[in-house]
Amino acid sequence: MDEHTFDFTLPDGKVVKAMDIPIVESKEQFSEFTLSDGTILRIKTTILGASRNLGRYGTDGSPEYNLKLNPLINFVVIPDKLKDPNRR
Repeated sequence: MDEHTFDFTLPDGKVVKAMDIPIVESKEQFSEFTLSDGTILRIKTTILGASRNLGRYGTDGSPEYNLKLNPLINFVVIPDKLKDPNRR
């Protein structure tokens, strides 16, 4: 594994050492949500990259990871009553 390390700034401003972790497999699937107004959304998130903070762990002992994400939202159904009346 390529052990490229770099400085990573946490949301609280603290800078920690992190290491790139290559993605070796990906299975991206959509989750589907129906809202009370009748809208149906399909959502998936693609991970573009991952890194692990060196020497930092959560309360359960698991290592901290950083993710570069690309969310994709697809409106499958939008009821006509919600659409712009000037563009129907």
